Amino acid sequence: MQSLLNFLHDESISSPFRAELSNRGGYITFSNSGRRGDTKYFQIGIDSILTTLKDILTNIEVFSRIQDYEEKPWRDNGSIYFSDPVANANSTVQTKPLFSTLSKIIKWANQPTLNNLNTDNRISITPDTLENTITKLNVVADSFAPHSNSKIVKPPLNEPLQIIYYGAPGTGKSFTIDDKTDDENSVRTTFHPDSDYASFVGAYKPTMENVPINSIYGESVQFATGKNGHPGTEKKIVYKYVPQAFLKAYVAAWSNLDTPYFLIIEEINRGNCAQIFGDLFQLLDRNNAGSSSYAIHADEDISQFLSSDNKGFAALSDEQKDAIRAFELHKDNGKTQAVGQNILDGKLLLLPPNLYIWATMNTSDQSLFPIDSAFKRRWNWKYMPIEYNPLDKKTQQPIDWKFQIGDNLYSWGQFLGKINPEIYTLTESSDKQMGYFFAKADNATGIISEDVFLNKVLFYLWTDVFKDFDVSSELFKNKKANRSFRFTDFFEDSEALGNFIANLNLDIVEIDINSIEDEEPLDGEASENSQSQRDLSRYSINGEGKNNKRQTVLRSLRKYVEANPSLTATQVIEKWNAVNPQLPYFILSTSEYEARIADLPNQRDRYWSVTTGDGEKVYITNQWNANRIREFMNLVNSSDLGIHIEKVSE
Repeated sequence: MQSLLNFLHDESISSPFRAELSNRGGYITFSNSGRRGDTKYFQIGIDSILTTLKDILTNIEVFSRIQDYEEKPWRDNGSIYFSDPVANANSTVQTKPLFSTLSKIIKWANQPTLNNLNTDNRISITPDTLENTITKLNVVADSFAPHSNSKIVKPPLNEPLQIIYYGAPGTGKSFTIDDKTDDENSVRTTFHPDSDYASFVGAYKPTMENVPINSIYGESVQFATGKNGHPGTEKKIVYKYVPQAFLKAYVAAWSNLDTPYFLIIEEINRGNCAQIFGDLFQLLDRNNAGSSSYAIHADEDISQFLSSDNKGFAALSDEQKDAIRAFELHKDNGKTQAVGQNILDGKLLLLPPNLYIWATMNTSDQSLFPIDSAFKRRWNWKYMPIEYNPLDKKTQQPIDWKFQIGDNLYSWGQFLGKINPEIYTLTESSDKQMGYFFAKADNATGIISEDVFLNKVLFYLWTDVFKDFDVSSELFKNKKANRSFRFTDFFEDSEALGNFIANLNLDIVEIDINSIEDEEPLDGEASENSQSQRDLSRYSINGEGKNNKRQTVLRSLRKYVEANPSLTATQVIEKWNAVNPQLPYFILSTSEYEARIADLPNQRDRYWSVTTGDGEKVYITNQWNANRIREFMNLVNSSDLGIHIEKVSE
């Protein structure tokens, strides 16, 4: 059963004659309709109402005949039979407001029996309804407290209520927020140059809804009723207030004050914050208890949405509404203010202490819309530095991403360590430098593809960072063309990308087999690893190139596939098994490879793939030591593959 406090509040929303429990003591405040001028309010005590209900019960033969409202009979009989002076006086000067209030109370006490009663026009007067009302209203009078005992609501987390994570792109700002928050308790939005108050808070928008079919007959409107399976409604475009990110987070936070809720703003400086926040700017001042220091008056649209829309506070449970009503604003000067009911009614806006507003800001974009100092003062700030050897947050192990150029792998961290100082030297600012997560590696392999490196990393460097600067240093020199590299060079000249990487003098990453423990030891592995030392020899293929061990095997397979485009993946595997230096899982089909990594996920990066003429892939191991590569070279040179390998340097 709904509480009297909540029932009167909800029942009065659609009634011109309001009746509500007052904020102090066992009184009900009610009003006239205001149709003849200003709305006027009156108060009557619960004891006065109890006395009046008993008077009606005593004289039920008189009052049962006037259950439909008629002003004169109620005014006359009230002045005769109502013994309470307040009720007696109101019955003569505010006859219908008192009638409506008594009817509402009787309806409340007899839920759900009287749920369809129109309390403005009719009152239920029977011995049962009156006795039931008197019994229940006595309980309210004995233990009445219009609000739950107020308590100071404090922030549920030991985290800043408002913080902006800022730094160069790719430093993990969004990841840090995502790692600390939960999607179920978060509302995320992104600011951009066209963002405004309406797109952040809410606005009236056209939307499709089912509305009753109606027509005008004379001076009245006739509504269709459902018949023969037809609902009696039709879809029409109506204007409805649609809440956006701020109001969604605001309502969610107030709905459960013990749970942290997050409003996350990505790229906060890409929008005009003064325009977007508008009068909400005042709410960003937080007091020691975590709520806004000052409440602001909501505009009419927001007030109506919060109080009457099911996406606002209208659909909350009695317990949720009571928690909001009980909220008191505890100011830092020691004063308190009972604002709960006004918040629930949508009259006042106030950030609750469980609403966290977290944002990200790329310093490289800071000139889009400068943030003024008044706005900055209301936030905590957290600088996200560039890490060249970051740790995985969960495993606390180093993240060792690589990027691929041609057949070579290079350290992503080493590249950033070379390029970022150059960016700073040119721009005299760290804003344009790149963080470790600027480009994303493949989750399975930890490798940034050549395509991503070219079209994201180099595109950013040449079109955003270097566009206004003279890149004349040796690192950016196209020695083949005797000038600085242009971005188009990487598409017009197949060697340009490799030449640019060569200028950086990066180490080619090679996995040392002696440092890897196989899940299933290969035959002779232990004895070989214990005796062999790291082999830095280079090998030519058909008289060309200087390749390390891994490159030698991969490029040999590629040359063979290119020379034999008609062979299927199965035929290539059968042919190459003849040059297998006794290595289990030397060359695999796609299905064999997938089955292997399903059992041994850490084996994924120990294979490289080559696409054969039929579009299928074959996977060959990249785990080679000096003894293995020597045996492989001898087998290949004595085969009919058309491949000849020679050692060209130690």
